[in-house]
Amino acid sequence: MKVSDSLFNWMVEIRRTIHKTPELGFKEHETSALICKRLRELGLDYTAGIAGTGVLGRITTSPNAKTVAVRADMDALPVFEETRLEFASCVPGVMHACGHDGHVAIALGAAALLRENPPPGNVLFVFQPDEEGTGGAKPMVDAGVLNGVSAIFGGHLDLHYKTGEIAMKPGVNTAFTNGFDVEITGRGGHAARPHEAVDSVLIACQMVVQTQAIVSRMIDPLVPAVITIGKIEAGTVNNAIAESALIQGTIRTIDTSTRETIFNKLQILAVSLSVFYDAEIKVTIHSGYPSVVNDSHIYEIAKDAAVMTVGRENVVEYPNPVMGGEDFSFFAEIVPACFVRYGARGSVNEHAGSAHSSRFDFDETSMITAAEFMANAVTIALKKL
Repeated sequence: MKVSDSLFNWMVEIRRTIHKTPELGFKEHETSALICKRLRELGLDYTAGIAGTGVLGRITTSPNAKTVAVRADMDALPVFEETRLEFASCVPGVMHACGHDGHVAIALGAAALLRENPPPGNVLFVFQPDEEGTGGAKPMVDAGVLNGVSAIFGGHLDLHYKTGEIAMKPGVNTAFTNGFDVEITGRGGHAARPHEAVDSVLIACQMVVQTQAIVSRMIDPLVPAVITIGKIEAGTVNNAIAESALIQGTIRTIDTSTRETIFNKLQILAVSLSVFYDAEIKVTIHSGYPSVVNDSHIYEIAKDAAVMTVGRENVVEYPNPVMGGEDFSFFAEIVPACFVRYGARGSVNEHAGSAHSSRFDFDETSMITAAEFMANAVTIALKKL
């Protein structure tokens, strides 16, 4: 299956419209409305309002046939865009900085291809809210969207690979994610009399520095693990010792024992610093996304589809999991699944910022490869399942 020039232009128009009007998780009302409009153009049935703003599109050949699903996330990030693109975000402080606008266009492009080349079974197109926030996949699973589904495919545009490449890995594909908060309560005081206070800023700095030693000195260097502090809040003026401080970060791991080690060391570190500085320190660790684990059989189907789409020489099998989180994992826990990476680095965006940055952009021609791959993967899966 090949994306025609007219279909590509249609996909570009969808991507750019969504990019100009980005919406945060569970607020993707305009995006959902646009998806419904485009599904109607294709003559496909759909259901809106799943898990808030989610949309399901359908190609139904027979009620008794197998069903394979395609997933696309829809939400943007709270980032001020600095790309200077002609279709840059019109919403201050909100930007499609991770390519989800492209993912929607890719899924709709695949739907158009499969509409013109009917597959030997049924296809469900899952347009999911809030991948970047608390996770919209789990509410969609809870709503029963995977009932009767035999397999699901997902993908992500990725600047680490060139346009025209498809990158993939069997087994564990992404990291397990856990957010954490460290709340420090000291004793406020005058900046000139630190001995009369308990400096929460100093304690926070010690916590940040020592936290990095957990991975660098307490975890096997051959085992993937990341701790990143993304936010610190403390103080109100420059001449007062702050009474409280808040640290927020994320933990990325692959295996359970490493994860538990990090959790325990954070708690021990907090206790030791609280005793040393005579402060109260509370560590709260939040549940996150499980690892995406690609099913071996569905992975082989995806690999066949990738070779069919771009040729064996452009299929990149990477050895190590990506340490990013991905709530596609909640779908993969329910039905056999495969998640791949679409190369999206071309000459037009070779100097673009990385994902989640204010200068992120991707080569739009990568959507051609992605839509063709997804249509081929669905077709092969329905023949083999």
